Amino acid sequence: MKFHLKVWRQKDPKSPGRLEDYEADNIPADASFLEMLDIVNAGLTGKNIEPIQFESDCREGICGNCSLTINGVPHGPGRGTTCQLYMRKFRDGDTITIEPFRADPFPVQRDLVVNRAAFDRIIQAGGFISERSGSAPDANSVPIPKTTADEAMDAAACIGCGACAAACPNGSAMLFVSAKVAHLGLLPQGKPEKDRRVLGMVRQMDQEGFGNCSNYYACEAVCPANVPAAFIARMNREFTAASAKEMAGLPV
Repeated sequence: MKFHLKVWRQKDPKSPGRLEDYEADNIPADASFLEMLDIVNAGLTGKNIEPIQFESDCREGICGNCSLTINGVPHGPGRGTTCQLYMRKFRDGDTITIEPFRADPFPVQRDLVVNRAAFDRIIQAGGFISERSGSAPDANSVPIPKTTADEAMDAAACIGCGACAAACPNGSAMLFVSAKVAHLGLLPQGKPEKDRRVLGMVRQMDQEGFGNCSNYYACEAVCPANVPAAFIARMNREFTAASAKEMAGLPV
């Protein structure tokens, strides 16, 4: 297969970026998107041209580091991470535009690499749980309804790739934050700090410069972990309740 690539190239965070044209020739249909970029980079290196910089780690669809915006869609067509996208999804001869994730709190470091440390700071703002967790307890020692456990697992599936913020017209990270708030807040171990957690994480999210949610549901549409947007409404309710307790002088 052959493709025409329009790739975002940027030397460093302070330099202006631009789209540059490249040809991807003799690409196997079963090659992943990152393998296609590897093939292109091998050709560029042979011509003494600086290879395209992009993030890559597990290549198993579980870490999200491979995040790219492909033809305007975070992670590209389909539901999954960039590394799990295969070139058979495209037609021979297609023009493919490749850009980094676009969100103000994700500054471009170089080419297709962005700094997503804002997500790390949001998680850190949530703090720790005080429940003893040194050894594995008996599975039946803390009864948890199956519906609650399933909902917590749905939230915990978030891999923090940032596709939700990149897809949102407002640059909102509320799907990510609500998933992190919910997967601990739903379970007994995380309930003692749930008020402090939601207040800290939402305020850190605002401080990082992420936008608010306007219910476009673009986040849910591109999430590779299928995290439902219903968690956002849950987080809003918990944040409102925690804020009211704080204003009333009650412990949170």
